Amino acid sequence: MHDATSAPPISYYDYIIVGGGTAGCPLAATLSQKASVLLLERGGSPYGNPNITDLSAFGRALSDVSPASPSQRFVSEDGVINARARVLGGGSCLNAGFYSRAESHYAAAAGWDARLVNESYRWVEKVVAFEPPIKQWQTAVRDGLLEAGVEPDNGFTYDHLPGTKIGGTIFDGEGRRHTAADLLRFANPKRLTVMLHASVHRILFRTKGKKRPLAHGVVFRDASGNKHKAYLNRGGRHNDVIVSSGALGSPQLLMLSGVGPSDHLRAHNISVVLDQPLVGQGMSDNPMNAIFVPSPAPVEVSLIQVVGITKFGSYIEAASGEPFTAMSPANRDFGMFSPKIGQLSTVPPKQRTPEALSQAINSMQTLDPAVFRGGFILEKILGPISTGHLSLKTKNPNDNPSVTFNYFKEPQDLERCVGGLKVIETVIESRAFSSFRYSYLSLPMLLNMTASAPVNLLPKHANVSTSLEQFCKDTVMTIWHYHGGCQIGKVVDSDYRVSGVDSLRVIDGSTFIYSPGTNPQATVMMLGRYMGVKMLQERMRSGKNGMI
Repeated sequence: MHDATSAPPISYYDYIIVGGGTAGCPLAATLSQKASVLLLERGGSPYGNPNITDLSAFGRALSDVSPASPSQRFVSEDGVINARARVLGGGSCLNAGFYSRAESHYAAAAGWDARLVNESYRWVEKVVAFEPPIKQWQTAVRDGLLEAGVEPDNGFTYDHLPGTKIGGTIFDGEGRRHTAADLLRFANPKRLTVMLHASVHRILFRTKGKKRPLAHGVVFRDASGNKHKAYLNRGGRHNDVIVSSGALGSPQLLMLSGVGPSDHLRAHNISVVLDQPLVGQGMSDNPMNAIFVPSPAPVEVSLIQVVGITKFGSYIEAASGEPFTAMSPANRDFGMFSPKIGQLSTVPPKQRTPEALSQAINSMQTLDPAVFRGGFILEKILGPISTGHLSLKTKNPNDNPSVTFNYFKEPQDLERCVGGLKVIETVIESRAFSSFRYSYLSLPMLLNMTASAPVNLLPKHANVSTSLEQFCKDTVMTIWHYHGGCQIGKVVDSDYRVSGVDSLRVIDGSTFIYSPGTNPQATVMMLGRYMGVKMLQERMRSGKNGMI
């Protein structure tokens, strides 16, 4: 790994990958086996940062809003505060660590080769996937889900199976996070160059004498603002620029490079290379809603470990202990309900202003830690069906674009949320969970407490327990599974090539129509490996015919 300040003014490679995230790292490691690869990451290294590596520090990286933070906060036009990764390893450096494969029909619908998909998952799992230790609170949630009829009990498995299961985790037995960056150990170091703090400003195209625009390089700047150019080696028909910058970064970079809706590009004084109106469309974020359950008994620190996969399209997960409720007094981030990371679930999305966040943080700091003892049970819906769009705000690639997700715009999404909340209510009332809830706290009280906790400093709907639909809308949060913007079949083809352009691909979650499985990171890492193998196979076939 090198800081981009050490990059030469001009360099040449067989592949240039923009984004060293959850897909970009396994992709780079794989391609480097047979070709020269440049991996450009706008953030820094995850190594040596305990806020990334330590399970006990979950949430601290997300609450860090400094320019050097591995997490970059953004606020959707819906008013939900969110985050995007800015670090080698991408979202796998920031998330709650749950590892679970996509459903088998997801792979079939994507046109993926089932054998290679399974091989690619196993390649990833050699390094980053572990079986979590299941203790009392998670056991109670699992048994409560079974009592609620989310059956069968599938035990521990990485596979997506209807019923209740224990999934994998990217945290090892000592609580250390393993990320997509760790997959770079499989790379050929002689063929891979990794540049950190390298912000790509645009993709370079050749158009003269070409029937279609041809991507042939990128322009990037280092942390000092110095400009560098990297080009594809000439003469290789399979050499590509590959954008793996995530659901915000990939459509943003295409637009900044002149590939997108022509009217929108001209409005920002960007020369149009290809009028592609579907770039930035189909943006989705799976809404998360949760019920906080105070516990009379101590609870272990647990991240997402158990999942209930219902038949109606809602996934039930849970987490407990300090990282998800209240940290130690010196480092209170308030976990998933933290105003610091934007999860101000008790204030309606449109009212989550910086002033509201500041007031909420001050209010919460004065509370007795006992208030936060317990855990929360959440539901995330399948899909979702509701979609929005992304557009540029500025021409600076380091600025956040404007994004709208349109949470619960489609009625079926709201129905699935309500169904998931009903399952959560049944789990809370189950015999298995009885030792982790106060008997005098009724379900309506828990709902109203979740929606009207001390962080609720602004007006909102009263007594939301009478309407689960209203509870869904009022307490919507993100689970950071947003996707779309460069969707397959719309912006890219089945080989992830950008339609209408040569030598340019997009390989990451921006290509997804729906979020895969209960949690997408396993499939995003798999996709990087999968496409790397497919591309090398193409390269080798052409080589045998003397075409490299």
